Amino acid sequence: MLQIVIQGRGGQGAQTAGNLLAAAFFAAGRQVQCFASYGGARRGTPVSSMLRVDERPIRLRCDIDRADAVLCFDASLLGPALLGCADERTLVVVNAAQRADHFAAALPGHHVLPLDGLAIARRHGLGRIVNSALIGGLARAVGAPPLATLLQTLHEGSPRQREQNLAACRDGWQAVDALLHEEACR
Repeated sequence: MLQIVIQGRGGQGAQTAGNLLAAAFFAAGRQVQCFASYGGARRGTPVSSMLRVDERPIRLRCDIDRADAVLCFDASLLGPALLGCADERTLVVVNAAQRADHFAAALPGHHVLPLDGLAIARRHGLGRIVNSALIGGLARAVGAPPLATLLQTLHEGSPRQREQNLAACRDGWQAVDALLHEEACR
């Protein structure tokens, strides 16, 4: 079973990202469970979306204690509260402009893949809307769902700026792909 925790701040789109990923995994033929935790339920407070994906029906009905992957919309949230569910095998994709070596020093023992979702979003005319870039990056990091399925789901789920969201998703996927190739060459 693949377990993913998505953390952001209210208004950043973490819930939407969780729902889009769940829909893409389901479209790829997987069983999915997606649920959220809203905390203070207001703009700017931490918000979590949790996602379980498996080949078989998912009967587990609790929060995720150990994630296989974490998608973090705001690097300031990379603290004990979020990383308590992560270990050395957990892939952490974080929306950040810093390089990977910055996080290696700041968060030893964690596999952090920084993705500048904000730069990608702005390059495609999306302003501060980073969901598409980040879910593309996460999909590449965990190896699923397939990019074509994710793009089709995003195409169907984007009411506005459809082409910009698709391009941002592709760029996010490619940026994490480049990071993983760079790591493999070391």
